[in-house]
Amino acid sequence: MSEQTTTRQDFEKGLEGSSTKVASFDSHNRGLLSRIQHALHSAPAGVPLIVLSASIIIFGLILGDKFFTPFSLTLILQQVAVIGIVGVAQTLVVLTAGIDLSVGAIMVLSSVVMGQFTFRYGLPAELAVLCGLAVGAFCGFINGVLVAIMRLPPFIVTLGMWQIVLASNFLYSANETIRSQDISTQAPILQFFGEKINIGGAVFTYGVILMILLVLLFHYLLNHTAWGRHVYAIGDDPDAAELAGVRVSRIRISVYTLAGLICALAGWTLIGRIGSVSPTAGQFANIESITAVVIGGISLFGGRGSILGMIFGALIVGVFSLGLRLIGTDPQWTYLLIGALIIAAVAIDQWIRKVAS
Repeated sequence: MSEQTTTRQDFEKGLEGSSTKVASFDSHNRGLLSRIQHALHSAPAGVPLIVLSASIIIFGLILGDKFFTPFSLTLILQQVAVIGIVGVAQTLVVLTAGIDLSVGAIMVLSSVVMGQFTFRYGLPAELAVLCGLAVGAFCGFINGVLVAIMRLPPFIVTLGMWQIVLASNFLYSANETIRSQDISTQAPILQFFGEKINIGGAVFTYGVILMILLVLLFHYLLNHTAWGRHVYAIGDDPDAAELAGVRVSRIRISVYTLAGLICALAGWTLIGRIGSVSPTAGQFANIESITAVVIGGISLFGGRGSILGMIFGALIVGVFSLGLRLIGTDPQWTYLLIGALIIAAVAIDQWIRKVAS
């Protein structure tokens, strides 16, 4: 019995020693770089916000009153309104670890449907707008079904949809542009989101207001509803999400359908922005929306990021574009700097993701 008692005491002392070592390891203070890494992991919109603030300050110091005016700053918002709205759609898809290359084509097709249904078929403009929104949602729904039910890769599905929608757009419209003068006299509601509001020298459009409202709405939905938590869970690990009771296929279909609907809203905003219905407008919206998403700190691997970061990313592009134009530099410098920002953003994302590994 004495030997058993001694053995038990030695075993308990060993446990106490090991627990002490573990506690000592856990209480180890992290370095400054590690704390920054953890802070950015918990607030992914922090990096683009810092870059945006720095770029505004730098261009403000260089250009002075030429840049720091209510008109110039709100002009940036006007320029990024369409891409910001498309970026909301792209954000939802990327958060589920997908990507949508068809967003720009869906946007343009929806705008063409709105215009053609009004001027070719004589439908009331309000009904034509609803038809355009329905077309956008239907295209997104098809994407969602192919990705969620057929289990096809999002890249391949949306690449194919991009080609199909783009061809349908040109075939249906016969490459015909509906002029601004005709729209303003016969169907002004199509240009609604291009109407301007002047507030103390700051010029806003209803398109800018729509972009802000969409960002705020989906920021709330993604962070304060079960649907939003499920979107993040699917992007992080779809198998684990399904085991936890998340209806993965249904959520994915809802995400792609909403993305299509939002792209249709962007198409309506595009008409207001350029004044006409053109089948050739917005050709690079898919690339520009991905740029805003990546610079905005949203991980292309899914499950991490903030929709606020996306709008910061879009504004960074707008600030660089306007600032360099006012300085008088070659426009190619804008593409060079934006390309460098994209690579830097992906590198930072990879570094931040090591926190979770």
